[in-house]
Amino acid sequence: MTFGQVSDPESVPLRDAATVVLVRGGVDERPIEVFLMRRVKQMAFAGGMTVFPGGGVDRRDAEADLAWIGPDEHWWAERFNTDAATAQALVCAAVRELFEECGVLLAARPDGTFPDTSALSAERAALVDKSLSFAQFLREHDLSLRADLLRPLAHWITPIGESRRYDTRFFLAALPEGQQADGETTEAAETAWATPRAALEAWDDGKHFLLPPTWTQLKEISSFGSLADLLAAEREIETILPEVVSTGERMRVRFDGESDYRRYRTDLA
Repeated sequence: MTFGQVSDPESVPLRDAATVVLVRGGVDERPIEVFLMRRVKQMAFAGGMTVFPGGGVDRRDAEADLAWIGPDEHWWAERFNTDAATAQALVCAAVRELFEECGVLLAARPDGTFPDTSALSAERAALVDKSLSFAQFLREHDLSLRADLLRPLAHWITPIGESRRYDTRFFLAALPEGQQADGETTEAAETAWATPRAALEAWDDGKHFLLPPTWTQLKEISSFGSLADLLAAEREIETILPEVVSTGERMRVRFDGESDYRRYRTDLA
């Protein structure tokens, strides 16, 4: 974290971003699991942190000429308190980043089936290096974006004081049947499925580091026993902008629920 190291914090621009909490299980007494990535330490933002798949919006994510199934951009705009163009870009970024970072594709053929993602490795690489836009990828493969497989989850803004700041909408998605999440991304040192409770216990034990938004979503999901209930839950999305405060000896982030976040981690006291 780089809190307090920016000479003019107010001048740091906000960049729209999308994060996807990918889940599986939650049926037939199997616990809900989430897909987590530990970012490589060299990353400019959140290096070494355990996070969900996601990243910044590509300006081309706002392209309008793509096939779309599910709630339209106006529905998403209302849920995330933004304009329709930004909402479309966020949904596209969520689906694109999920495919880029773990190989899961929320896009289907006209008959409703999902393509074999293992046969799309070249396209996946082209999306990563930005030589291919996501809209173009969908058109070339006659795929429709499945917005109906996403749910709005949360909205967090990076605190003032960071050298990079993101206006991030969190989405919830269940792993489609027949698809597998992998760790084939240069941004992750390791990836794994874990129950929210196990991920939180590992945080409490100091085995990995969770930023407040990640910790908060894990706490939210840990309260559900079934996937159906998790996906069906109605949520009012409130914008959360944590505040960076000084304790005199160190900087810490203040947000609703902070006391629980810090309770078991003496290194954050």
